[in-house]
Amino acid sequence: MPPAETDADSNPSSAAYKSIVAYDGTDFEGFQRQAIGHRTVQGELESALTELGWRGRSLLAAGRTDQGVHASGQVIGFQLDWRHDPQDLTRALNATLPQDIAVRQTEAVSSEFHPRFSAVSRRYQYSIRIDATRDPLIERYAWRLESDPDLELIRGCSADIVGERDFGAFGSAPVEGGHTRRTVTEASWSATGSNLIFEIEANAFLYHMVRRIVVLLVAIGQGQEKPSTLQQMLNNPAADWQGGLAPARGLCLANVRYDPE
Repeated sequence: MPPAETDADSNPSSAAYKSIVAYDGTDFEGFQRQAIGHRTVQGELESALTELGWRGRSLLAAGRTDQGVHASGQVIGFQLDWRHDPQDLTRALNATLPQDIAVRQTEAVSSEFHPRFSAVSRRYQYSIRIDATRDPLIERYAWRLESDPDLELIRGCSADIVGERDFGAFGSAPVEGGHTRRTVTEASWSATGSNLIFEIEANAFLYHMVRRIVVLLVAIGQGQEKPSTLQQMLNNPAADWQGGLAPARGLCLANVRYDPE
């Protein structure tokens, strides 16, 4: 495990904890801590932990969401000398955190647990709203389209994503020089009224991978790209998709799965 990924705490009485965190990413410059003056989810969480006596260098996380991306199931790990039960720790953190972040659950875990490296899979949801007029109550959490994409067409194309593929055309590895093969176990669409939800689960994701796939699928569904384009990108991972990104506001890290669960 690289040194930058450790939550070192010299206090021998510290215990390891895992927390599930939800946040509205609208007003954050991403998850990962940055320089002073940049508001991040990690920075707010570490400030709250410090109020409770945390002395680690950096908390651990299952993933580093981009600016504007939300989460309902982000997972963090940290060590803390806490003499009460985990439910009290959840309450104590939420009493300190701002309103756009909440710890949903906390449990004690083995010191070997790592939110990123122990994960079996991650699940993201992407929300789309079909509406010709802006709705302020929805706009922060969905990509608004004025016309419907062909849902059956994009469902069929999404089946090509499932399996082990080289997704290099849709993103870069989080570590420089890392490989771009990923195994997708689900890529499905559901519709309720004017709302579309794309759900994708994989062992891991590339940087910007989901947002690039979504924008291509929508372009296919609206007749702006041929259905064959997706397969061409999968067959040519060095091609580098140039069609842009779906807006960050529609994306949410929904769940991180660990064995056994």
